[in-house]
Amino acid sequence: MSVSGLIVRVAAKGEGATADGRYAVLAAPGDVLQPDGSLVHGPNHVDAPCRHFPTCGGCQLQHLSESALAEYVHDRVVGAAKGQGIDDIPATSSQLSPPRSRRRATLHAQAIGKRVVIGFREQGSHKIVDMRECHVLAPELFALVAPLRTLLEGWGDRKLAVDIELALADQGVSLGLKGLTAEGLAKTVALLDFARDHALARLTLDNGYGPEGTWEPEPVTITLGGTPVSLPPGAFLQATADGEAALVNAAREWLDGAVTVADLFAGLGTFAFALAGPKTKVLAVEAARDAFLACQSAARMQGRPVHALHRDLFRNPLRVEELDRFAAVLLDPPRAGAQDQVEQIAASKVARVAYVSCNPASWARDAVKLVAGGYRLAELRPVGQFRWSTHVELASLFVRD
Repeated sequence: MSVSGLIVRVAAKGEGATADGRYAVLAAPGDVLQPDGSLVHGPNHVDAPCRHFPTCGGCQLQHLSESALAEYVHDRVVGAAKGQGIDDIPATSSQLSPPRSRRRATLHAQAIGKRVVIGFREQGSHKIVDMRECHVLAPELFALVAPLRTLLEGWGDRKLAVDIELALADQGVSLGLKGLTAEGLAKTVALLDFARDHALARLTLDNGYGPEGTWEPEPVTITLGGTPVSLPPGAFLQATADGEAALVNAAREWLDGAVTVADLFAGLGTFAFALAGPKTKVLAVEAARDAFLACQSAARMQGRPVHALHRDLFRNPLRVEELDRFAAVLLDPPRAGAQDQVEQIAASKVARVAYVSCNPASWARDAVKLVAGGYRLAELRPVGQFRWSTHVELASLFVRD
C-alpha cells in the first residue's frame, strides 16, 4: 500500500492494525502508518517505562496508554465471543492489575563466559534478557535477581542453565531452582546461607526428579478466602493478588445464595474457600494430586465446608446426574478449555455457571455450547492481570432463564 493509514486497534498478538488490514509492530490506536512503514505516534502511544522493552518477552504492550491497554483487554474478550457468533455481550470495563504486582514468575539463568544472565527470554527467541529492572514483578521477587546472579556466578559452571521459579507466599518468597546441582559441602552451605540471608520462605532444587526441599523454616502457605492452604512447589497461583480478587469477587457476587457449588478444576481452592460459608457447601474437584491434597488438608484443619475430590475432569467429567445436585457450578480450566465438561453442564439443570478463563478463544468455543444448551451469557468481565501482556483473562456468568 502506498497510502498512510490510521491504526484503529491492537490485534491479538500485539500488533497495531489499520481498518484495511495492515499491521505494524509497536503501534497504538491513533498512530498513523506511513507509506514507508514508519509511524507517526498518536495520543495513545506512550514511552515504555522499562529499558528492556520491547526486547524482553515479559511485556508486549508497554507502548500503550492506560486507556488503550484497557481497551485491548476488553476487545480481546468481546472479540472472541463475537467470533463465535455470540451477540448482545454484556461486558464490563476491564480490570487491570497495577505495575509491580506479579507474585509468581519463571525466569531463566545462563552462564555466558564467567558471567550469568538472568531474566525473561527475548520475544520469539531462547536468548535471555539480562534483567536490570522490571515493572511487572513484585518488589520482593525482583529484589532476588541481583543476589541470584552473584550466587550463580560463583558456581563456576560454564554450562550453567537454570530455570528460576518465584512465588510470593504468606511467609515470603518461595524459590525453586531447576537444573542447578549442589555438589559438595561448600555449595550446599552457600545455598543455605543465601536462603537465610534473604529470608526465603522456601528453597527447592530440581535436577529432573521433581523439586526437593533444601530450606523451609516453616510450612509454606498461601491464604485463599481467609484460609491458609499449603503451597506445593510450582503450584498454580493467580498471577496477582489484584487479579485474583477481581475474579473471586465476581464469583462471590454471581453465586451468592447458592447452597451447593461444584468448583471444577479447583486447584488449591482459590474459589472454593472464597465461596464456602455457613450457608454454602463446595465440592472442589482437582486432578493434580498435590493441589488436591493441599485443599483437602486445609478444609479439614480449618473446618471449612469444602469437600475435595481427586478426579481428572478431562478423562472423567462430572456427569449430568452428578451436576444436577448442585445449585451452581464454577469452572476455571487450563488454557485448552473444558469441552467435554462443558457439554455435560450444557445438558444439566444447573441454574448458574461462573466460567473463569485464561484463554478467550477456548472460553468462547465453550460458551457457544452453553448457549446452545439453553444458557444466556449474563455478564462478562475482562481482567488484565498480566499487565502489558497479550495474555488476557476473564470471568463470565451464564444463567438459565
